[in-house]
Amino acid sequence: MDTVRKELLPGVWLTALRSGKFKTGCLSVTLLTQLDRETAAMNAVIPFVLRRGSRYRTDMQTLAVELDRLYGSRIEPRVRRVGEIQCIGLAASFPDDHCLPAGSSVFESVAQLCAELLLTPCTKGGLLLPDYVESEKEKLLERIRGRINDKRSYAVLRLLEQMCCYEAFAVPPLGTEDAAENIHYQKLTKHYRSLIQTAPVEIFYCGSEDADTVSDILSDALSGMSRGEINYDIGTDIRMNAVEDEVRVFTDEMSVTQGKIVMGYRLGDCMDDPDLAAMRVFNAVFGGGVTSKLFVNVRERLSLCYYASSTVNVQKGIMYVSCGVDFDKFDAAKAEIEAQLDAIRRGEVSEDELRAAKRSCAADLLAVADDQNELESFYLKSTLDGLDVEPEELAAAIDCVELEDIVQIARSIVPDAVYYLRGTDEEDGDEA
Repeated sequence: MDTVRKELLPGVWLTALRSGKFKTGCLSVTLLTQLDRETAAMNAVIPFVLRRGSRYRTDMQTLAVELDRLYGSRIEPRVRRVGEIQCIGLAASFPDDHCLPAGSSVFESVAQLCAELLLTPCTKGGLLLPDYVESEKEKLLERIRGRINDKRSYAVLRLLEQMCCYEAFAVPPLGTEDAAENIHYQKLTKHYRSLIQTAPVEIFYCGSEDADTVSDILSDALSGMSRGEINYDIGTDIRMNAVEDEVRVFTDEMSVTQGKIVMGYRLGDCMDDPDLAAMRVFNAVFGGGVTSKLFVNVRERLSLCYYASSTVNVQKGIMYVSCGVDFDKFDAAKAEIEAQLDAIRRGEVSEDELRAAKRSCAADLLAVADDQNELESFYLKSTLDGLDVEPEELAAAIDCVELEDIVQIARSIVPDAVYYLRGTDEEDGDEA
């Protein structure tokens, strides 16, 4: 695939990947802003309000008719975080022009429609429609309140909230319930206009069109975008060491039949010059797959938990281990997880373990090229990390990772916090 990166407007960047391997095209427009407790909920609701309609297509039914005309194209709201950057916007998928009947084309129309929704939302008296705002606000509140229903994800969320309580990363990507309840259409309109003028914007395209054509079409579609002084002061606070000298322990009790442990770590000095390939391999060896030490030893051999996995967040410089356990196995499971990390620190990784981890990591990276959404996510994270790297390049680097590389990462890692979700006497088994 040919990759071109180009600035279309002040602070508006296009990453265009030309490829004829897909039957669909992919276009995303993402506004970047600092994750903040006061504004996260407003940011999270904006794409959903914009998706309700525009000045020219004032409701979802009219919009649906237009998307159907464009051979069943789709435009969806999207809210994510990368490190401590909140990423909000719209993502479109559509039949690639090279797969349509001769003389047919939809990319330009889809690009214009995305710009229309983004720049000319449905308003009354210059303000976002109160009905649309209130409706999407209630849906946002439902999503926020519903997070507790997935206990595995909820436990991770609680660990990150408390482990990073002095940092922006403690703020959930959708914001908090209190902040969501205070969303008002007048204040939201002002905030939306500020984002359009000042937020850095990342546009991603993947399809068969050449970069110059894509650039021309998008530049025309966004020509009405008013830009002011761009707020480039967004980024991530990466802490090398634990917040306190001793590991902090947090506990909740709920009516569950299975306990949850989430152990949080800082990646430490290895974040001075992060080796992305080595970090991927380390995570695969430790807890990132079915050949990992956590899966093979803690789950399968010792039967101490129902699941056990590790996740490395390079953008924030942290790692967490998540596992589900019987209540009487909390201490044993935690001790064995720590023992497996210590084993890596001592270099106790077999050639078979290292080979399996490298094979898994390389396969995952090569698979990115087969999924447009994964490609979009990969390039967004790479851009925010300040990297210019292709998935294939990173996959090739995986093969060069040595045992000593992952040992050094393991020795750098510092334990910070542990979260326990325990059961109460009133166990109803209602959990995920």
